[in-house]
Formats: sequence, structure tokens, C-alpha cells
Amino acid sequence: MKTIIVLAMHGTPPKDFSEAQVALSVGLHMWLEHGTGPICAVLERYHAKLDAKIRNLPRTAKNDPFHAASQELASRLRQESGCEVIVGFNEFCAPSLDEALEQAVARGAEKIVVVTPMMTPGGEHAEEDIPNVIARAQKRHAGIEFVYAWPFEAHDVARFLAAQVERYM
Repeated sequence: MKTIIVLAMHGTPPKDFSEAQVALSVGLHMWLEHGTGPICAVLERYHAKLDAKIRNLPRTAKNDPFHAASQELASRLRQESGCEVIVGFNEFCAPSLDEALEQAVARGAEKIVVVTPMMTPGGEHAEEDIPNVIARAQKRHAGIEFVYAWPFEAHDVARFLAAQVERYM
């Protein structure tokens, strides 16, 4: 069975992108989550264009060290697991998590395991956004097994953190 891992990362805006446009994008996103009325359709189209502009700006280690670190983590995960790894981002970077899942399907995955380094419960991305994206993909691709390898057990996270602390003692 061909298994592909999708690494669900948060994402950050590139450092060389207009802070005002990032703020506008975030504000529009918040408005659209809570706003109502006919203006929302107009704002949705504008937000989609701005979001695409932010996500698709070319990334380098200099303008987006988080993106570079995400790719490094994916490379290490590939080495450790022996599985192909595709990175998908919740926001600000391409590909989106939706797009990453579609890439995994296009590459012939029979099983897609989604994992995130977001280790603690309570976050909107890990608890709501990522499961919602996976559920949408599962509806589109009923013959593929989707697994969300989350949440992490608190004792496993504590052990990981203790090992990290130990390196510095």
C-alpha cells in the first residue's frame, strides 16, 4: 500500500511582503468568519486574490525561514519514515493543505497520513482546520484512507521536551 505523509504546517507571511497587505488579509479573514450579508461575497473574492498573492510569493530561507525549516523537517521525516512527504500549509504559504492532499492523491497514495508538529490541544488549526480539510478530501476520494496522526500523547511530548532540555544541561 502506497503511503504518503502530508506534513501540516502553520505558515508565515514572507518577510518581504507588505505588512499592511498581510494585516488586511488577516482582517478580511476574520470578517468573513463572523460577518454576514451581501458584502461577504465581494470581500471573499478580494480575500482570495490577496491570499493567493501572499501564498505564491517565491520563498527563500532569507525571506521565509519558517518555510525553509518546514521543508527541512519534511526531508528529515522522509529519511526517518521511508515515506514520501508533502508539506501543506494552513495559511500564508503554498501549497495549502487542501492542495497538498490533492498532490498526494495524484501521486498514487492509497493511504495518506497527516501529521502536524502542533503538539498541544486547544489550537484552532490542529483541532478544527486540519480535520475539516481532511474530511473534505475524504469525501472527494472515498477509496483512499486518510489518517490524522494527532493528538500527541502528553507523556510523549513531555519526553521529547525533556530530551531537548537535557541537551542543554
